[in-house]
Amino acid sequence: MISEEDDIEVNGPLAEQLQVQDGEAQAADIDVAHINIHSVAVAEQLRQQDYHIASIDSKVVIRQLPSQGLSFQLWPAATTLVTLLDGHRSHPATSPLSALLSAQLGRPLRILELGSGTGLVGIAASAILGAHVTVTDLPHVLPNLRFNVEVNSSVLALHGGSVDVAALSWGDIEDMKVIRGECDLVLGSDVVYHDHLYDPLLQTLRFFLLGGEKRRMVFVMAHMRRWKKESTFFKRAKKHFDVDLIHADAPSNGARVGVQVYRFAAKRNKSAPSS
Repeated sequence: MISEEDDIEVNGPLAEQLQVQDGEAQAADIDVAHINIHSVAVAEQLRQQDYHIASIDSKVVIRQLPSQGLSFQLWPAATTLVTLLDGHRSHPATSPLSALLSAQLGRPLRILELGSGTGLVGIAASAILGAHVTVTDLPHVLPNLRFNVEVNSSVLALHGGSVDVAALSWGDIEDMKVIRGECDLVLGSDVVYHDHLYDPLLQTLRFFLLGGEKRRMVFVMAHMRRWKKESTFFKRAKKHFDVDLIHADAPSNGARVGVQVYRFAAKRNKSAPSS
């Protein structure tokens, strides 16, 4: 989840390709500003990503709006988490998620996603698992989230899934109280990004995972490590949670490490504090 103040404008490569050189524009007596605006609009329309979910032989469609900020784009960690969910559905016995998703509940799984962004993970999880998912993010991100949920409504209905959209500013107790209900699993991808959000995120995790429930709630987080400062988040998290690495992608595209997936759960040797 990226705060509204931290969202930066990121133009896609198509927008750059469509920009008209000043000399050509002057020769053709064209309004360059008008062309650039139109180019970005075209690029926005084309930033739609289709994901084929092999385990259910269905497609999830996600709209990105890069010019509106980081929260409106797809990131590698989300793809990794979707791939793991898809693999679990096909081969549960060998899935790193099997211990988390194999419980017989007698009802649809209930999932909360933090910092949903475009909603890919939550929408895919709902379709793959036939789960009820609540996707959350800051208020300015919600219109695109709702758009993506609506676009995939037929796929969700076909597989018995459902998705709700809700505002959640990390650390905001009122937002958390509104969302709080019985859920079985919390998901997140690329949520450890800005260091000023480490404490609000941890406060949110404590609220949902350490709220006194008898069940041991779990947070599954896919993360691409980018900076050394991120070790601060993990050190703080380990004061409250057992944090285990359950999956690691091989590095790609010149990166030193691939996406890693962690499991957070309340420490077994400590009583859960009241929220």
